[in-house]
Amino acid sequence: MNIVGNPNVGKSTLMNLLVGERISIITSKAQTTRHRIMGIVNTPEMQIVYSDTPGVLRPNYRLQESMLNFSESALDDADVLVYVTDTVEKIDKNDFFLEKVKRVKSPLILVINKIDLTNQKDLELLVANWQTILPDALILPVSAASKFNVDNLQKRIESLIPESAPYFEKDALTDRPARFFVTEIIREKVLLYYQKEIPYSVEVIVEVFDEKEKLINIKVLIVVERESQKGIIIGSRGMAIKKVGSMARKDIERFFEKKIFLEMFVKVEKDWRNRDTLLRKFGYSTE
Repeated sequence: MNIVGNPNVGKSTLMNLLVGERISIITSKAQTTRHRIMGIVNTPEMQIVYSDTPGVLRPNYRLQESMLNFSESALDDADVLVYVTDTVEKIDKNDFFLEKVKRVKSPLILVINKIDLTNQKDLELLVANWQTILPDALILPVSAASKFNVDNLQKRIESLIPESAPYFEKDALTDRPARFFVTEIIREKVLLYYQKEIPYSVEVIVEVFDEKEKLINIKVLIVVERESQKGIIIGSRGMAIKKVGSMARKDIERFFEKKIFLEMFVKVEKDWRNRDTLLRKFGYSTE
């Protein structure tokens, strides 16, 4: 079951609610999700694999092209496609992607999120407009923030998922390795702590992940594009990076339920967002 849509419509919040775990990081900033991330729900009766994707945007550099590739690939292999919009964005935003959604043959659920930000009359008009654009879609208004109607969405998804053998082990939660969530937690803190263009120029690489019985030693490299960005990330007397490290360490300890020893360093890789060799190294497709 694949989740797609424009930035900031609540895809990751919805994904986490459906999975029942905090798989995807969430901030109010666009481009928070960069990868395609799977969350796995196992019950005695079934296994459902949910897939969160980056918000759709028109690419300005190679990294964004990779992010769009992740979203477009979700259209091709979906057993059920959930297209998320909200009551705020314009219907024709990124209409080039919506045209591709119209051609998807899989069952389609249109989720209208943030209904707490509108009224009944405007919502009914919005539903009618969307029904004209996607006549075959099942339309479900929800509020992910208040968890309204999410249970109903989950039941609809379960009813549409085709029967097949499970893809993952019964105790699996995601397809991603442990160190991936270290990078995502740190990148989330960077998004929250720094302003303007800095977070979008940052990539996080785990160089050491040494797990012991009660402690995990982690060494992380924060990659930026310019020397001036490196100075901002570190901050005066190293105070900024210490603050981000402290915030991240607490969340990483909660995630792994172990003590964490975290070291963070900053490195400049000029224009890394447009360099295919580095993008592949960082786990992005450049095809």
